[in-house]
Amino acid sequence: MKGKMFNLLTDAFITALPLGALTLPGTLAALARDEVDDFPALRAHQGMFWHMFLVQLAALALHRADETEIPQDEETWRRLLRGLTKDFPDDEPWCLVVDDWSKPAFMQAAVPDEVKLEKLAPSPDALDLLITAKNHDIKQAVARRAEPEDWLFALVTLQTGEGYNGRDNYGIARMNGGSSSRPMLGLAPLSSRTPMNMAPRPGAWFSRDVAVLLTTRQRVLDKSVIDYPPVGGVGLTWLAPWPEGAQLRTRDLDVWFIEVCRRVRLSIREHGLFGSTGTSKATRIDAKHLNGALDDPWAPVLRPENKSLTLNSGDFDYRRLTELLFSGDWDRPVLAELADIDRQGETLAVVAAALSRGNSKTEGFKSRVVPLSGKVAQALGARRPELHQLARSQVESIVTFDKALRDALVLAAAGGEREEQEEKKKKKEKLYKYAELARGHLDRYADEIFFEHLWRRFEAQEAGPEALQAEEKAFAGKLWNRTTMIFEQALPALPCASLFRPRAEARARSLLRFLVKKRYPELFPMQQRMETMTDAA
Repeated sequence: MKGKMFNLLTDAFITALPLGALTLPGTLAALARDEVDDFPALRAHQGMFWHMFLVQLAALALHRADETEIPQDEETWRRLLRGLTKDFPDDEPWCLVVDDWSKPAFMQAAVPDEVKLEKLAPSPDALDLLITAKNHDIKQAVARRAEPEDWLFALVTLQTGEGYNGRDNYGIARMNGGSSSRPMLGLAPLSSRTPMNMAPRPGAWFSRDVAVLLTTRQRVLDKSVIDYPPVGGVGLTWLAPWPEGAQLRTRDLDVWFIEVCRRVRLSIREHGLFGSTGTSKATRIDAKHLNGALDDPWAPVLRPENKSLTLNSGDFDYRRLTELLFSGDWDRPVLAELADIDRQGETLAVVAAALSRGNSKTEGFKSRVVPLSGKVAQALGARRPELHQLARSQVESIVTFDKALRDALVLAAAGGEREEQEEKKKKKEKLYKYAELARGHLDRYADEIFFEHLWRRFEAQEAGPEALQAEEKAFAGKLWNRTTMIFEQALPALPCASLFRPRAEARARSLLRFLVKKRYPELFPMQQRMETMTDAA
């Protein structure tokens, strides 16, 4: 029909391997049948937003139709999606391009007469939320021969994940401040089809998340401090009119609302699609006071401050995941909790992801998948404190080796000087920089093996104290082997006068062993036996 193009409900342009091009209802049906291996056109940072969008959309459609079974056929999904947009019989809210800007298009609110969209986005990567001002790693506006699905993914990512980016360019409500980011923390089933692949299968993950949302909806509403309406709330926010300066209130929204935070419209020119963007005088949703704690099913919330996770320049390393999963200081999102539908003994994985953002800058897409055995997955319920205690013990072990490595390298850089006068202490602190690379190397290695050994230590509890001690020693032994390797690699690069180097290295090696042996004497059995024989004599 003239005036509309790229209808997601009827036009197949979403590439899903191995099936080929699908419509949006066809994509949902294929996911429900677990027939999708990959969406190859997705950029790395877009995957989490695409998954969250599809899950929220499916849950909204099923809830609005009062259905709980996830359908596996395209026609049923088409009916369910149209049920969300009954006021638009011509499918405008599902079309990428609608020439009449007084009507909504897909993820694009209607544009009031007084609002002008004057900034052009010639390609979908110019529309996307990555901030690449220096044009170094990821080049700007290079996808000039983009396909419609590229624009689709860019729209979903922008509208559901963007933060503050300059005057009158506001971000989403589901983040703690404009320079924060929308986090994802959840559980996903791992497929037995491809045991070597640690990435969740898109379909199994989709079905699990949709089912969990449907079965926990009332519980979430009962616990929420936000006055979401139980039925009839706005789910697709691009359907609502957006007068300049007007805001949606949380009391108007469904708890699973899919938001749009920017004024955007797509159009057709001679060479294909292009975008037009504009500003707004206020955030689309009036929720700044909630600090991102809007019952997002993937967002951890810090209890004392009641604010959602901000990744900043960090990563999902063992420290952060230990706190998020086990500490009790965080309210874990509903999709990161073990659910009734999770089968006993099923292999699950913790999936964590976020686009690390700063003040008008992007600091990288961070993601992590941590597989869980069946026993450990079940322990994520009542036995979390046990896991936290074991994890803290492992963190303390890492600290022991980290400090030993640091102090030994600093001693070598100081030429083997051991004086502890005040001026020597100040000098020692300045020398810490020479140990930074080595310590980072050790920390990354500890991160690689942390959860594997944590799960083993947890399961070893059932076999008794000896088994538990054996696992503790195994973890410490790996750290010691890597520490000594890193130490020997770092020594030649340390600044030290050649006259004092033999003494410095000898004393540094001795200190390294001494500091580790204080905590783990069992790692030095030969030395222990010699000392015992000496004492006996």
